[in-house]
Amino acid sequence: MMNIIQKAGKSGAFLAPLAGISNLPFRLIARSLGCALAYTEMISANGLVRKTDRTFEYLKTCADDHPLGAQVFGADPEIVAQASSIIANNGADLIDINMGCPVKKVIKTGSGAILMKDPVLVARIITSVKKAVQIPVTVKIRSGWRGGLINAVEIARIAEDSGADAITIHARTADQGYSGKADWRIIAEVKKAVKIPVIGNGDIWQPRDAVKMLRETSCDAVMVGRGALGNPWIFKGIIQACSGQTENYLPSLDQRQKMIKNHWEKEAQFLGSKLADKRFRKHFLWYTKGLEGASRFRQLAGKLKDGEAILNELNEYFRSVREQQVKIMP
Repeated sequence: MMNIIQKAGKSGAFLAPLAGISNLPFRLIARSLGCALAYTEMISANGLVRKTDRTFEYLKTCADDHPLGAQVFGADPEIVAQASSIIANNGADLIDINMGCPVKKVIKTGSGAILMKDPVLVARIITSVKKAVQIPVTVKIRSGWRGGLINAVEIARIAEDSGADAITIHARTADQGYSGKADWRIIAEVKKAVKIPVIGNGDIWQPRDAVKMLRETSCDAVMVGRGALGNPWIFKGIIQACSGQTENYLPSLDQRQKMIKNHWEKEAQFLGSKLADKRFRKHFLWYTKGLEGASRFRQLAGKLKDGEAILNELNEYFRSVREQQVKIMP
């Protein structure tokens, strides 16, 4: 069953489930650059069971979107199990149960990271899901609820005993959110404590970070989250770094511009032009981060509502950056 995780872990890094980001277009972009396993956005178990249309949108996939993990969240073992069955019937290759999300609206439902405070419920949820599906079941957790309550090892052991096929650790506590530094020592401790595959997550910002995490923690695979925003090329770089090749993954200006247009077109095909033009603005921010004059471009693009006008501004911006690069060349 776990050939999916083991094979993918040897092939490259995984794309984390990112709310509002890791939809089908983004997953396909990441896969085109070497992502070995991608996850859907976090999906509400209640929404699936109630057959909410928007929730089912998260399950949209295609032939090129595999292996695919679908991440589900919920607090009722029976509901999460029913939702997992629906996911399995919609083509996902594995179920990932979210027990690490620190966002308040998720925590308020008794789901996400707050489950780490209830080991008995953790076991019940995993056991119920395992009985409901035939595909692998993994669990994503945090280091713990807060600094004084680091219990990733305990939860990982419970997950293993309950039948989980692998576990992912985001090496921050829930109260850290996405701030501060990830403590990879927790990943190493979990790896020593369980026999199932362990996936490390947290602070993979560049390819050498993945190599370092694998070396320091002995985890079976690494998962990239925010490090892939505006930089899907990181997956190519991780493959190079892990195989001992010289890192040569950063895109040229032309490649970056082409990628922005390609990603934008995929979003338009998936969402429709009007919605894509609205939602893609955050990607402009990430794709142009660090480039000369990017803040001015983003301000202008943010005021425009017409997709064609934004595209014209994008082309003009990249033209001006090229001119500046020519001027400073010796």
